[in-house]
Amino acid sequence: MPVDTLTTIEISKEDLKFSAAHFTIFSATERERLHGHNFKVSLDITAEVGPNGLCFSYVEIKQRLRSLVAEYDEYMILPADSPYLRIEQDKTCYRAHFNGEELQFPLADTLLLPIRNTTVEEFARLLLERLLGDAEFIDGNGVRKLIMKVSSGPGQSGSASWEQD
Repeated sequence: MPVDTLTTIEISKEDLKFSAAHFTIFSATERERLHGHNFKVSLDITAEVGPNGLCFSYVEIKQRLRSLVAEYDEYMILPADSPYLRIEQDKTCYRAHFNGEELQFPLADTLLLPIRNTTVEEFARLLLERLLGDAEFIDGNGVRKLIMKVSSGPGQSGSASWEQD
């Protein structure tokens, strides 16, 4: 009788990325200048190996990841949950108020995300939460652990992890 085994698969493809403008907020009075990155996304998935020697279809998870990152591609991203940023919306733009200054961003070019800051740490957490919402994939493939990693450049990344109880 074969032993139940777990394995970890890393999904890290060149096209799993999103280009976005942002600024990191360091405190109530200090922030970066507006700039952008090509944020690269990768995922480690630990799951049960099935009787056919596979955990799941790699095509299936790559499609899900590509769909997630496409939602954030080529936008200005603002953190809706920042304790230091107040955001208002009018008919044409978001007005972000920070430390006495007002920054304006066109609605069509801007995403307001449920994050505290526009950092790799927060992007990793948000993407992981979004993937965990896909019960069909998670439950249907015996997924036991996930590590979502987001990189803003070589040598600089953040990750968020989840493990089944």
